[in-house]
Amino acid sequence: MAEDLYSVLGVSRSADQKEIRRAYREKARKFHPDVNKTPGAEDTFKRISEAHDVLSDPETRAQYDRFGENFRQYAAADAARSSEQPRRSGGTRYTWSGGGAQSVNWEDLFGGGFGGFGRGADHTAELEITVEEAYRGGRRTVQVASPYGGAQEYTIDIPAGAVDGQRLRIAGAGGAGADGQDGDLLVTLRVKDSKRYRLSGADIETDLPISPWEAALGADVSVPTPGGPVTVHVPPGSSTGRRLRLRGQGMPRRGQPGDLYARVKVVVPRTLSKKEKELFEQLRDESSFDARRGS
Repeated sequence: MAEDLYSVLGVSRSADQKEIRRAYREKARKFHPDVNKTPGAEDTFKRISEAHDVLSDPETRAQYDRFGENFRQYAAADAARSSEQPRRSGGTRYTWSGGGAQSVNWEDLFGGGFGGFGRGADHTAELEITVEEAYRGGRRTVQVASPYGGAQEYTIDIPAGAVDGQRLRIAGAGGAGADGQDGDLLVTLRVKDSKRYRLSGADIETDLPISPWEAALGADVSVPTPGGPVTVHVPPGSSTGRRLRLRGQGMPRRGQPGDLYARVKVVVPRTLSKKEKELFEQLRDESSFDARRGS
């Protein structure tokens, strides 16, 4: 009968994931073939790695606890399906840069050499924010799923003018380091278009609804921007789709801010009063304009 995996690592069956990880590091460093040249050290190291592979994953650990050393033949199908499902918490994607014998980074484990432990592994997450949040900046509280189970809450300071793909670093919020130097949490910002604003690099685009008479005659109208309302002049004869440029009203940037483009959208009344209908009929009878000419 194979030795119990908990006994291999020297932990109890109630040990949490941090205890398992710590025990694995201690024993892996002691029995790694590059460090320990005594007979049997390599076999011991392989068994330690196998124990960590199984017990560091909550699902395979549960299967081992239920079925014992033959758990793989009973639960292979479930394990294969489950391994394809990413962890999610509060709309935030999370990736843990750790793993078992095949994926462990020995540079992280031994600190670039076998004389001492290195820092903990960095963890990564993604956070979706709106164009308005990216423009103004501010604080967001997010929950990130932990590889040790549960979730950890962090407060993130988003800088004004944040860009899609920008990474924010939270020092010490990553994997635990055996020497006390923990890894960092790297949060990648994903700027999502809102109902009002669309983002293109540093430029912002928004729709500007105007009336038929404003489109035909021209008008000065107020445009909402993330920084507050701004007045723009709509030239006479503006049709739907025309873009009006507001310089410097886009995303804040060092040196040169982006621009805001107001896209004209001509909106007609859904219902007309008797007088309005008469005026539109009069315009129809009087005008020689053909909207489809040349289309």
